[in-house]
Amino acid sequence: MRLGIRLQLLFALGALLVLAFVPLFFAVASLTRATMGGVRASSARAIGRAIAGHVAAARASRSAPELSLLLEAQLGPDGASAIGVYDAAGALVDRAGEPEVAAALPASVEAGAEVLRAARTARGGAILVIVPEHAREAAARPLDALETSAARPPQVGSVAVLVPTDPSTVPAAPLVRIVALYTGVVALALLVFAYIAMTRLVVRPIDALSQAARRVAGGARDLEVPGDGARELGELGASLALMTGRLRADEESLRAKIAEIERYAADLKSAQERLVRSERLASVGRLAAGLAHEIGNPIAAILGFQELLLAGGLTPDEEREFVERMKRETERIHKILRDLLDFARPAAGGAGQAGEEPSGSVAEGIEDVVSLVAPQKAFRAVELVRDVAPDVPPVPLSHGRLVQVLLNLLLNAADAVPRAGGRVVVRASRGAGGGARIEVEDNGPGIAEAVRETLFEPFITTKEVGEGTGLGLAVCRGLVEAAGGSIGVERGAEGGARFVVLLPGAGERGG
Repeated sequence: MRLGIRLQLLFALGALLVLAFVPLFFAVASLTRATMGGVRASSARAIGRAIAGHVAAARASRSAPELSLLLEAQLGPDGASAIGVYDAAGALVDRAGEPEVAAALPASVEAGAEVLRAARTARGGAILVIVPEHAREAAARPLDALETSAARPPQVGSVAVLVPTDPSTVPAAPLVRIVALYTGVVALALLVFAYIAMTRLVVRPIDALSQAARRVAGGARDLEVPGDGARELGELGASLALMTGRLRADEESLRAKIAEIERYAADLKSAQERLVRSERLASVGRLAAGLAHEIGNPIAAILGFQELLLAGGLTPDEEREFVERMKRETERIHKILRDLLDFARPAAGGAGQAGEEPSGSVAEGIEDVVSLVAPQKAFRAVELVRDVAPDVPPVPLSHGRLVQVLLNLLLNAADAVPRAGGRVVVRASRGAGGGARIEVEDNGPGIAEAVRETLFEPFITTKEVGEGTGLGLAVCRGLVEAAGGSIGVERGAEGGARFVVLLPGAGERGG
């Protein structure tokens, strides 16, 4: 779960406050303890001097029990924790205080020497103050004057005082707690103030912008920019509103372009339909013109022979000859109509008709076609070469239709090659897609560019009038395309024409 900008900024500010206030707190606490310790040491020395002077003054006028009571009276939490009285030789004569604390008093001191040093008791740190008895005369004088005085009265003994300086006795902890409380309150107040300020100045304007953006995404036309917030957020809102306006304008422009494109598409579709109708009419016109041209000549010849027969005056041989000619012309018309029906049948039957036929073997089809054309007169002076690969798969074209396609291609090749040195090559191999590739190539003059695009249309032929109907290649294309293949022509290696038939495998048809 990702945190919001408000919590992230608060965490960052809290970390910054910790880095800023924690070292400051420890520095203040250390300085406070050091200052209070120094003050406590100065106070302990003053207290020790005062107690030692008072005990030294009372020692000359009181008995030992009274002196002991005086010593006990000088003890307290804010005063001395132990007091020792020494004779003129420096030996310990009497002491007061708790035994474990009084044990820190030295057993002997140097006679007439004033000592001020740190000591260690069972209750913690302390200051040991040793004052000779003559100091009672100078107790009221300043310390410096006491230490530098050249005239010293006779010494009769010394007094030692232990004043505690343990941190527990130094009143620094309350001050440190106050500093900690103040630091915590200031940090908390800063965090609360930062939270409120970020909510009013940053988070609320951003939430308002986000809600406005969601309304735009839901269909609103304009982005409502909030008026409150910082200047930068106001500028951001204005930029978003400007961007939204531009996006809306671009959307309207895009919709207009889409509508225009749709109109263009509709116009193109209408134009395409008109072109298809025109092409159909043109095809019908070419078909009718070709059919009229191919059938008109035989019919005219038949009509002429009929007029001669009806006129009479012919010998029986002449009549028989005219009848035979009429029969040949009629067979010619029949062949033209049969080729026309063969051309129309694949398109009419479609894939379903071809799919009902058994598959054919390319190698067997080539073998049968070669055996059919080899004895013919057109192939007697032509070199016929076969090149069939052993891995050519069966094709979804019946043996009879495969032979019909190959026969048309071979006969066209034989008509195109020269009478001397003519060469026709038929090849078969496995195609790139796993089907069969059949090539029929000759060394003739090739196909002119002007008729290459329309070569497979009905009644398009490069032969002389009366030598071809122009339906053979159209029938081949219909049979091949009905089987899911394709047929095309390209320039051969020897400059002639190379017809390429691509057929799918028998198991791949319809894919």
